Amino acid sequence: MAKKSFKEKLEDSKDLPKVVKLEGKLVKMWGKGTCVIPAPKEVGEIMRSVPSGKLITINQIRERLAKKHNATIGCPITTGIFARIAAGAAEEDKAEGKEEITPYWRTLKAGGVINEKYPGGAEEQKKLLEKEGHKVIQKGKKYVVEEFEENLMKD
Repeated sequence: MAKKSFKEKLEDSKDLPKVVKLEGKLVKMWGKGTCVIPAPKEVGEIMRSVPSGKLITINQIRERLAKKHNATIGCPITTGIFARIAAGAAEEDKAEGKEEITPYWRTLKAGGVINEKYPGGAEEQKKLLEKEGHKVIQKGKKYVVEEFEENLMKD
């Protein structure tokens, strides 16, 4: 069986989104309440909505998803996985010659850290972010967008 492309994975929502009650060790980690497990497409749509010059963090995406689905939190695991899938799908679009692709490099980890798992690694995203006017500095082994808070998308 052929391996699915990132674009196919992004479109395959299975039975998602769904809201589940936090139980057991999940309550210890995230507290009481509910957790939305988003559809991959939902994560991609939020990432696609970030305009040039602006940024968003994975945690902001999780907050938006939780609000949309009336859940306590957005799942950190699936949201991160689906962000990586959206980034891979964007690169597939770019390889096909599309100019309007999901600007995944504008989606940062907590603290303004560049996600090294996105296509091209941290170096490539650093270039793309600097081209849009952001200053990227190295802190230890990680790259961080300086003063990223000033450029975060507002709800």
